[in-house]
Amino acid sequence: MEEMDDFTVGRGPWEDGERDEEVPEDITGAAGFESAVDPSEDEEGDEPTLRPRTLEEFIGQEALKENLWVFVEAAKRRGEPLDHMLLAGPPGLGKTSLCRILAAEMGVDISITSGPSLERAGDMAAILTQLEEGDFLFIDEIHRLNRQIEEVLYPAMEDFAMDIVLGQGPSARTIRMDVPRFTLVGATTRTGLMTKPLLDRFGFNARLDYYAPEDLKKIVVRNAGILKVRITEAGAQQLAMRSRGTPRIANRLLKRVRDYAEVMGDGTIDDETAAAALLMQGVDDLGLDRIDRDYLALVIEKFGGGPVGVGTISVALGEARDTVEDVYEPYLLQSGLIQRTSRGRVATRRAYDHLGIPMVD
Repeated sequence: MEEMDDFTVGRGPWEDGERDEEVPEDITGAAGFESAVDPSEDEEGDEPTLRPRTLEEFIGQEALKENLWVFVEAAKRRGEPLDHMLLAGPPGLGKTSLCRILAAEMGVDISITSGPSLERAGDMAAILTQLEEGDFLFIDEIHRLNRQIEEVLYPAMEDFAMDIVLGQGPSARTIRMDVPRFTLVGATTRTGLMTKPLLDRFGFNARLDYYAPEDLKKIVVRNAGILKVRITEAGAQQLAMRSRGTPRIANRLLKRVRDYAEVMGDGTIDDETAAAALLMQGVDDLGLDRIDRDYLALVIEKFGGGPVGVGTISVALGEARDTVEDVYEPYLLQSGLIQRTSRGRVATRRAYDHLGIPMVD
């Protein structure tokens, strides 16, 4: 099971009432925090789940949530399954959680798989035949599906049918078998690697954006309440600012800072405790960790600030090229610390300033 990537929300734009309420000190309420999510044990482990279970609980992505709410209400009123949809965006922003929420809103079951785990067309056929009417099929990393499986999906998505070949050679024949009307939800971190025929068969394409610190702060406060951790507003702000715009990272940092607060303090996460715990983990005030700083230092100190090719960087860091491009560089680019040019990567003035290295003009 993938690492939890989820979090919460306040009211959607379709609801009455105020969303932005002033958050007091000790914002989890310490002795009596009331969470919108039932803090029951997660089926994945002993800790309560941090996943939101409704659109109202899901924090952030307001425009997308409003669209999804309209689609769900319209489909329920017509008594039809939801249209197929593609959710794109960096890892950890809540694509899996949104799919679970939509299935719950529609009152149907969900089957979860991933592109790399499907090797043969028969794997896809077996999954499709087990679905019930209206069920969700969630395929993570859908851009990594092989072409044979895509060929099975095309008629299933459009006509809710599968073409099955019986026999071999001259005596082979093809029969068409109906499958239940289902909803395919694909998740991808790299839309550009998907084939156009598959892309065109999705009725709704959406991209999840990185979260603003304000939304991440609400996520940290809500999840601290679920974990029964006392946290101050300043402590929540520290975690939000260093979470790289990603709820999954915010959840991970919250758990590690909780450990530090319980061992080194009185269990309360305040500004000082959060800063000390994150420093111990090597997370700086921009959310960069050791490998991120090694990347910047390599470009600046070994290659004069660039340009330097990503292949050279990956060899020097001892990381696979795909890991450098898909894991490390997106946040460095978003933060304005590096630039991609036709000749390679270049460190920006902000990168020099962050590392405290003078920039030679």
